[in-house]
Amino acid sequence: MNDTDDHTSSKIILAKWKDRFFAWIVDFIIISAISTLVIFISFQSLDHELENFIMNDGTYVPTSIMFFLYWIILEYKTGQTIGKKMFNLKITNIHGEKPNLKEVMISSLGKSFILPIDVVLGWMLTNEKRQRIFNKLGETLVVKIKESDNTANIKYIKD
Repeated sequence: MNDTDDHTSSKIILAKWKDRFFAWIVDFIIISAISTLVIFISFQSLDHELENFIMNDGTYVPTSIMFFLYWIILEYKTGQTIGKKMFNLKITNIHGEKPNLKEVMISSLGKSFILPIDVVLGWMLTNEKRQRIFNKLGETLVVKIKESDNTANIKYIKD
């Protein structure tokens, strides 16, 4: 294969850190609201001390698990979370193709449980592909998709 051949080469547009951050904020708000509601309802029905649980930071693990499942399910099925969809972002493997379940799980692990460390180390060590450490370990990228790319090859034909 010749790298200069226009038919075989393709471009992968890496998502900006800023767009990724805003997409994460959207996802964070959604999952945090759901997690808070689930925890609140659970404690009401279980008759536990909600205030003591929250003050001892007991919400970290259940909320992180919810984030982990949210990212795995949506990113494996569609490549996008709600936040990514809003900012035209998508997770791919390093070849720009749909990542497999293992790659998505590894990528999701870092942002679910140790995001600040994952991002800072990613900035320092893997900035050429804008990967967090767990993106690098999972061999995934977050890419920008153009709206025109989604509909460029679609033809509408009436039956």
